[in-house]
Amino acid sequence: MNRTLIKNIIGPSPWQLLRDYLQMLLGTVIYTIGYTTFLLPYKIVSGGVTGISTLTFYLTGFPAGSTYFIINLGLLLIAMRVLGWRYLVRTIIVTILISGAINVMQTQLTEVTADGTLALMHILGEQKFMACVIGAFLEGLGLATIFLAGGSTGGTDIIASSINKYWNISLGRLLLMLDIVIIGSSYIIGHDLETLVVGYLAMFISNNFLDYVINSARQSVQFIIISEHYEEIAEEVNTQLERGVTVLDGEGFYSKEKRQVLLILAKRYESRSIFQLIKRLDPKAFVSMSNVEGVFGEGFDTIKK
Repeated sequence: MNRTLIKNIIGPSPWQLLRDYLQMLLGTVIYTIGYTTFLLPYKIVSGGVTGISTLTFYLTGFPAGSTYFIINLGLLLIAMRVLGWRYLVRTIIVTILISGAINVMQTQLTEVTADGTLALMHILGEQKFMACVIGAFLEGLGLATIFLAGGSTGGTDIIASSINKYWNISLGRLLLMLDIVIIGSSYIIGHDLETLVVGYLAMFISNNFLDYVINSARQSVQFIIISEHYEEIAEEVNTQLERGVTVLDGEGFYSKEKRQVLLILAKRYESRSIFQLIKRLDPKAFVSMSNVEGVFGEGFDTIKK
């Protein structure tokens, strides 16, 4: 295996790789706790491959973790030509971790009931709604943690990505359609509408919390500053906040006056410090601040493949 291929698989930095894999491990633990402790025992199908695993477990008794692994392995083999090497390797690692963790936790949570049968422990008693909310939140948080590290849980994402490569169909719409079908199939478990409603609620909570965590982690701001004291402002932003500053040459359309314009990208929590700094150095400065989503490069997020 040549160096170029190795670099494409693991990325340029060993320390970045270690951090990513530790983050994916943390996300796997959170995701597995949410699914195995709160969703699976209460027969809550939230979509995706874990939803199929839940259906299979209650219909056949086959371990949910094993079903999760087999389905993902089959999908990965089918989609090998569609996916990149790094995506493939990280997806396989996360799949192995999740499937193994689900099987271990499922074994630990299995207990003998009063009538002598085996069943999963209900740690919240009969509070199915609370189990749905807690489990869905943990699933969403776990997925966000994995995705921010450049990992993937595979599953229906693989199907949607493969279809989207050859047909111009929205990924979000494809995933939604697949989840609706999977959750709709949960009616065969309990033959009641509560199972369907709780499943769709879990999907809604998990997906929205996933989006919230990812967007919050990546949220940055952009400053455009026009000031006669631009050098002082740039110097202090550079030294005190350790943020880069770009100086642009500008010209007033009406006055034809030449001016320097500062362009600054910073994390949202740093915006208060920048405003205070500008107010102290030049209260009359013209300042524009806007939200920016997804800033990649030194000091911000790393571009993931």
